[in-house]
Amino acid sequence: MKLIGLILLVYLAFSDPVNADPRIAVLNFELLDDTLLPNLPKELTHTAAMKPLLEQAISQLGDYEIVQISLNDQNAATAGKGYLFNFNDVAAKLGKQPGTDWVVVGQHSKHSFLYSYLMAHLVDVKTQNLAGDFPIELKGTDPKVTQRGINALAKKLTARIMLLTDSSPKTTP
Repeated sequence: MKLIGLILLVYLAFSDPVNADPRIAVLNFELLDDTLLPNLPKELTHTAAMKPLLEQAISQLGDYEIVQISLNDQNAATAGKGYLFNFNDVAAKLGKQPGTDWVVVGQHSKHSFLYSYLMAHLVDVKTQNLAGDFPIELKGTDPKVTQRGINALAKKLTARIMLLTDSSPKTTP
């Protein structure tokens, strides 16, 4: 009887927790600017703000652990613009070392001064496969428009994660 208890204790000590909070890494968004005046400082700043906004929006929607991946590691893993967005296995390997479950790879694609697209890939680190592709249209660059787009993206990402991991959302009174 003691042997069974000892085996169970060893098993529990080395097994992954069943109900652990999903660990998500959000990479810096890349700007793909096809306008007549590409990569203006204002647009670069606008795009750089998307990662922290998305991390905050995800955190507010549920019990998710946001994992940081350094910009140096991200730059070392990429072979050029759009590389991590197009190669899920490379993005997954980038998220594996810090122990993430999911990696969000984002692009801000701007074809006009009137609208742009916030595009995100959700990559399952374990399988190294694309778990979801989420395009969101942004009409303008007003911070309120960006925040609404980020909130919509966060809802879609967390809904997919809940569906694939059977996680339940955080309840708020």
